[in-house]
Amino acid sequence: MNRVQMELGFDPTAAFTPSRRRRRLTRARWWFDRMRAVVDCARDWAPAGPPRAEQIDLGLPGRRW
Repeated sequence: MNRVQMELGFDPTAAFTPSRRRRRLTRARWWFDRMRAVVDCARDWAPAGPPRAEQIDLGLPGRRW
């Protein structure tokens, strides 16, 4: 068993960006670029007209038709 403490040093001038974070940022950038392209290519649609009249049965007790 090794009972000597090991030291690990980092160069404070080196930029440290974990690869997982870098991949995540790349995927997010791709996704938002894609969504912006979809919005830019979207067509304008005319609003829907008023809904047609609908006859409904409320199902209240005591009604005999």
